[in-house]
Amino acid sequence: MSATTSSLLPAASGAAGAGAPRQAVRSNARASSDFAAKQARTEQLLRQAAAHGTSLGDVTQASSLGAEDVVITHLINALALDIPVFVLDTGALHTETLALLERTEATSRADVQVYRPRHEQVIQFVRTQGQDAMYRSLELRKQCCGIRKMEPLARALAGRAGWITGLRREQSNARADVPAIDTSEVETRGLTKFNPLADWTWGDVWHYIALNDVDYNPLHDQFYPSVGCAPCTRAISLGEDFRAGRWWWEDETAKECGLHVKAA
Repeated sequence: MSATTSSLLPAASGAAGAGAPRQAVRSNARASSDFAAKQARTEQLLRQAAAHGTSLGDVTQASSLGAEDVVITHLINALALDIPVFVLDTGALHTETLALLERTEATSRADVQVYRPRHEQVIQFVRTQGQDAMYRSLELRKQCCGIRKMEPLARALAGRAGWITGLRREQSNARADVPAIDTSEVETRGLTKFNPLADWTWGDVWHYIALNDVDYNPLHDQFYPSVGCAPCTRAISLGEDFRAGRWWWEDETAKECGLHVKAA
């Protein structure tokens, strides 16, 4: 743990901030032997991201309010970086996620911006395809993600020079080669993607949460390692893949909403 981070923020006072360690912390908090070096590299990358572009706020953090993202937001606040945070409120989030969003808006030093889908597009999709359309075909599920996530994401990133994500190589086979800095879309979209936790393990994430008493989504205590929209997320069982609870009815190779899939 660096002195920089530990000395700048008080312990959290939210749902995960007091009392005995909760289930997710007890089960997962296991630091790598080189955790201190990882955190130092992460802090340096966040400083680099804050300085990227031509003006303050050119780089923003995309937060799903999952474990990785609350760690990054905590670091942004602790380091007093000029990096705004945005959350996509899809209109289908769990109540626990929405409650965490409210607490984050109330306590974050960084500006928290919320982007929602176009109401008329959601109404039209539900009216024509039904509430459970995502279960009927991959095409319909991706249409739903396009309306609820991709279109708001485009607005969130408009005019930006870069964004910060919680992608980690350990999360899935599709993310095994995630670089710390991804410049593959600079030419096509003008965006640099910063992945400051790329080399962190799940144990590292929870070690940081435990060490800093970071407020987190209580769904993690109910065995939801990855939390998305309520209809498309379930708890996982012992031995299941980390992202098995996301779009569990689909083939493993299809399990992305599009946020982190490069355009062809």
